[in-house]
Amino acid sequence: MNLTILDVVKKEVTKLLPTGIIYPISDSQWVSPVQVVPKKSRMNHDELVPMRIQNSWRICIDYRRLNQATRKDHFPLPFIDQVLEKLAGKSHYCFLDGFFGYMKIHIAPEDQHKTTFTCPFGTFAYTCMPFGLCNAPCTFQRCMTSIFSDLL
Repeated sequence: MNLTILDVVKKEVTKLLPTGIIYPISDSQWVSPVQVVPKKSRMNHDELVPMRIQNSWRICIDYRRLNQATRKDHFPLPFIDQVLEKLAGKSHYCFLDGFFGYMKIHIAPEDQHKTTFTCPFGTFAYTCMPFGLCNAPCTFQRCMTSIFSDLL
């Protein structure tokens, strides 16, 4: 990893570790690698050829091996047109930030080791649901449906 990417990973680990979202772990059969990818950013249309300006990075954990071994949850996710149809004629709506929503859903202690990832700064596991797990969107939707059932 180059120095910029190492710095991105270090900042993410040092941000998540003191909050308890991740913790150091030394023994897990499920260890996934970390990838650092450019964040999607705005297009610069001021030039002859529109170019994407890349100015920040996103940490991604490659959970493909874990996802292949995971029994899939088939909780129905709403289609965007269904959501928009329900909003028609309403004067207020709220957008929930997925990152903070995911971080509020705790993983059962006996399953936390499955979220283990490794990077140059150590090996860590999540206590809360990270992005990248195949059942995370369904789990999040199930929680939101349960919480807001009287409003849906």
